[in-house]
Amino acid sequence: MDLAQLQGVIERAFGERDRERGVPASVAWLAEEVGELAQAVRKGNRAQQTHEFGDVLAWVATLANQVGVDLETAIARYADGCPRCGHMPCDCPTA
Repeated sequence: MDLAQLQGVIERAFGERDRERGVPASVAWLAEEVGELAQAVRKGNRAQQTHEFGDVLAWVATLANQVGVDLETAIARYADGCPRCGHMPCDCPTA
């Protein structure tokens, strides 16, 4: 599934409910899912990690749909490597 398909599936499955929930609540859900992903990456097994990555992607798609952002357009800035230095691999100094 590509990003456009993901956004379409999420819109058809949850769009009305997501709009009723609103952006602030959806941001809170995304933050919770990112926390669950962090825990799964640190302490979980592959199945738990896969599950949480899916949840995070779904909530990102939900928010993008609510605010009218096309995720394929959003990610295109990374198509040629680092959007900051323009190199692949990134040549930016590390902090």
